[in-house]
Amino acid sequence: MTFDAVIVDSHVVLPTGIVEKNIVIDDSKIVRFTNDLPSCDVKINGSRLVSIPGVIDPHVHYGVYSPIEEAALTESHVAAMGGITTMMRMLRLVGSYKQSLDSHLQASSSSHYIDYAIHASVFNKHQADEMKFCIEKGITSFKLYMNLGGDVGHAYMDMEPGKNALCDQQVEVNQEIIEQVVTTAASHNCPVIVHAEDYQMCSCGIREAKEKNEDGLGPWSRSRSIESEVKAIKTISKMAKKVNCTLYFAHIGSRGAMDSIKQEKMNGSKIYVESCPHYLSLSYETQKGYLAKVMPPVRTDDDMAFMWKEIQSGQVDSIGTDHVANRLKMKLGGDNVWDALAGFPGLGTMLPIMISEGVNKNKISLEQLVRLTSLNAAKIFGMYPKKGTLSVGSDADITMIDLKKEHKVSNEMFGGFSDYVVYDGWSLKGWPVKTLVRGEIIVDDFEVIGKSGYGKFVSRSV
Repeated sequence: MTFDAVIVDSHVVLPTGIVEKNIVIDDSKIVRFTNDLPSCDVKINGSRLVSIPGVIDPHVHYGVYSPIEEAALTESHVAAMGGITTMMRMLRLVGSYKQSLDSHLQASSSSHYIDYAIHASVFNKHQADEMKFCIEKGITSFKLYMNLGGDVGHAYMDMEPGKNALCDQQVEVNQEIIEQVVTTAASHNCPVIVHAEDYQMCSCGIREAKEKNEDGLGPWSRSRSIESEVKAIKTISKMAKKVNCTLYFAHIGSRGAMDSIKQEKMNGSKIYVESCPHYLSLSYETQKGYLAKVMPPVRTDDDMAFMWKEIQSGQVDSIGTDHVANRLKMKLGGDNVWDALAGFPGLGTMLPIMISEGVNKNKISLEQLVRLTSLNAAKIFGMYPKKGTLSVGSDADITMIDLKKEHKVSNEMFGGFSDYVVYDGWSLKGWPVKTLVRGEIIVDDFEVIGKSGYGKFVSRSV
């Protein structure tokens, strides 16, 4: 029998540990691990490389500053370059999912280089009423933005497919909406992704900082205080516990937020935690300018060190980028931090940051890297064992990394919509050099050789 492909001579990170085996691929699946070299159409040289399960980014914003059919092309290109094989879009619609979802699915279907899934954001009662419809369409996770309301309730929604026009909206995610979403999600055994900042506390903090004419990432961080995160965490955990809803706290980056989450878990709440590379590598104490403006803000050097310890002890389940595909002109559209746009691109640098700052500095093992960047997200969001593991029968989504390869970060290397990167000029050690999606080589040695439209929508069920 002749198989489609065999990866030879790599170090393979399996659920049971690291082995020296050849990976046999056929019909888009992993079919065997062996010391032999069976007949194959393609032999992939893995000498001096480590093969890990294809990286899953559970937290990506695209289709906001360019229409989805264009954004899917550019941002999946960046993701593939960064070793990501599945990207999960935070879909944000103005109106009805019943009226708009199909057009977004259709517009997405012919542009992605890699596989993709969708989280549905809920901003109002009407959308909450449509959660069952989303589940029937293969979307089984929902997002709540507790940071949006009052005079800090402005958000850019996803553009309509085919229309290159910003879609700004004023929303208020109130207690009634939160209670309905967690109750409905619990009844269908779906996780709720939470942006945990209390919008009233943030509003007061921003107003006070502006009145004092403060500027910079430090005042931005203090205006959106850690206490605002703690309040939101406690509020929704109490609601979710009543109905046995599973919560997934996104972009956590501070000691205070982590301590609050751990307390809620001790109280019986079902909680998963996501952090982001920027909370592990950037702080307002060292960053100049406004490029690192994000919500929640990057915090202190001490918070950064603390988050690495939480990762080491298993308190953090996954790493997402919170990638926002915007451009420098809009990002720095004013004269101060208050006018700058929140969010920045991060798809291409997630895995290199985690390898360079984590694995290669002995903060995490390769097995921990796999759990953080693939396995846990696949389990939490209903894609395991199809995704997230190198196992017989799983999709042949494989990221091959060179732990010793050093490369300087520049925006030009990724080919995305954004014209900047916050890590510009950083020299990182440890890069993905081959990205396989369902057995096909999409990236080889920093060059995308796959075809746009190859990526498929990952429909999930409950």
